[in-house]
Amino acid sequence: MTGDGTGVVAHAGSAAVRLLADRTGLTGALSGAVARRGFTPGHDRGRVLVDVATMITAGGEAIADIDTLRHQEQVLGAVASAPTVWRALDEVGPGALKRIEKARAKVRAGVWGLIPGGLPASKIAGTTLPADVVVLDVDATIVVAHSEKEQATRTFKKTFGYHPIGVWCDNSGEFLAASLRPGNAGSNTTADHLDVLARAIDQVPASYRRKVLVRADGAGASHGLLDWLTSLNTAAKHGARGRSVEYSVGFAVTESVRDAITLVPKKAWTAAIDTDGDVREHADVVEITGLLPDALREAWPAGMRVIVRREHPHPGAQLSLFEERDGWRYQAFVTNTTTGQVGFLEARHRAHARVEDRIRVAKDTGLGRFPSREYAINHAWLTVVQVAADLLAWLRLLALPDALKACEPKALRYRFLHIPARLTRGARRRHLRLPQTWPWVTEAVATFTNVMAIPMRT
Repeated sequence: MTGDGTGVVAHAGSAAVRLLADRTGLTGALSGAVARRGFTPGHDRGRVLVDVATMITAGGEAIADIDTLRHQEQVLGAVASAPTVWRALDEVGPGALKRIEKARAKVRAGVWGLIPGGLPASKIAGTTLPADVVVLDVDATIVVAHSEKEQATRTFKKTFGYHPIGVWCDNSGEFLAASLRPGNAGSNTTADHLDVLARAIDQVPASYRRKVLVRADGAGASHGLLDWLTSLNTAAKHGARGRSVEYSVGFAVTESVRDAITLVPKKAWTAAIDTDGDVREHADVVEITGLLPDALREAWPAGMRVIVRREHPHPGAQLSLFEERDGWRYQAFVTNTTTGQVGFLEARHRAHARVEDRIRVAKDTGLGRFPSREYAINHAWLTVVQVAADLLAWLRLLALPDALKACEPKALRYRFLHIPARLTRGARRRHLRLPQTWPWVTEAVATFTNVMAIPMRT
């Protein structure tokens, strides 16, 4: 074995991700967003950000991993070195971050217009929501830091690190918006929810904002958040913003809620629905809005409904004293949706659990490790992580064949992004030749073909 091979390209599938960014206009948009008057860098900063995002999609965890792209210079052209990447991220200040968000929103509008059949509908309990409903899931997560980093603190889970909050589009899997927060940031901080959700809605193309559903767990059950969402919906009804906003948010089982549960007639409980749309055994749902005290209902936004789910607890579950009386475990959520059966609304809310998969995938695509001691660079890294997540989502929506669409990042890397290739030249053209015996070579060629068929945008 020797190390003198030539014309060999590792991670050849990553070239499709980079090409996708170019053809959708993302590279050019980012270049304009981070450009500075009077400064002409050796490596265009928008290109650098796209290269880092491409590296992240392929599994890169450290800035030094950019060398995996520098290895492909004969295919990709000049790629920035690790020190240049550090400088590029350090140059992304608050103003540049806002311009990057605007650039991403502009490009996203074009991408959604290219999706065959339009934006996918969100799937709920064996069926789908109306195709024009855009579902936004908001949640926060802990990212552990294994060394001293600026604003990394002790978390509520008794670990050390950051506590970022983000919003994902359930229809497309895109990572729309996020905020990097210290580890001791509260789970239910209203201001953080308002900020990240407002930025996420701005990421949704204007023509798709008419019907929005916001889902959150109990951390979102604050007066400030629900009042804000209600105000958006009220403004839409008066034609101010042309938008209908619904919410489905976890709600604490307080003493008032428990008192209302004891008043529910046994016949009022209806069977819950599982993820396939079938009846779920040993689980029931009921609406208790009318059984709550007037003072409690008046304290929350008008039109808010409170729905309770009960189910037999799993072995080892810890029950409250109230739950131990009858052996049921109770959970509640609130919504302002006025139509649909209670069972379906409850299943729709439980589908918010998919955000945990989004977070897990994001942690496998750059979110699980912040590279710098400096908070500002880590914030820029988080922005690039969102770009990487968007590129993977767009690859699925626009280019990947069915055999690869369902792959999570790890499987997609193994089957496509890390595919080796041989670079040859002939007739003044370069040819990237994928191995004929590769099990997914047909799908890989189809992906490249689909990406190159996307009309070039500037």
